[in-house]
Amino acid sequence: MARYTGPKARICRKFGENIFEAPKYDKILKKKGYAPGEHGQGFKKRKSEYGVHLEEKQKARMIYCLLEKQFRGYFKKAAKQDGVTGENLFRLLEMRLDNIVFRLGLSATRMQSRQVVTHAHVTVNGKRVNIPSYQCKQGDVIQVKEKSRNMKMFLDNIGNGAVDSYPWLTFDKKSLKGEILAIPTREQIPVNIDDRLIVEFYSK
Repeated sequence: MARYTGPKARICRKFGENIFEAPKYDKILKKKGYAPGEHGQGFKKRKSEYGVHLEEKQKARMIYCLLEKQFRGYFKKAAKQDGVTGENLFRLLEMRLDNIVFRLGLSATRMQSRQVVTHAHVTVNGKRVNIPSYQCKQGDVIQVKEKSRNMKMFLDNIGNGAVDSYPWLTFDKKSLKGEILAIPTREQIPVNIDDRLIVEFYSK
């Protein structure tokens, strides 16, 4: 299945929350806080147990902008690791390079951060990396390369990020350089997802 390229506001309305974490969707949800479509307002479809599990998995997949095959791959990897599978899953997703760029406030959305990485605007430990799924590690230093630092996109986004909310990250606005201080715990990952439902979905 191809990656979703339609209206992001429609997806936020479907799940009833701003899963993309961009301010403009908060405004849309405030104005239209009901599901999209002709029967979205005043109509609630009863969901089966399978439907509840599926929706939670789909929401997580949409948040991190992944295809089903990619998301399933992360789940399998998380299941093989020691510890709680759900927590392992979200740690793996958070440590993707495109997500780190987003958390540092260098992009307005994860989709934009994916473009930032694929267009080779950032370096990891001084080396150019253009793979959004690159798994970062504790101690890695992510920085916008010198030739790209005056781009309007970065100048507009600086300060919009909530990097201060993530004790596992640090960021210097002058040099556009961030460092991963630690691997985040599940409590430090601000996504409104019930990990248990995803684990149960793939365990069936």
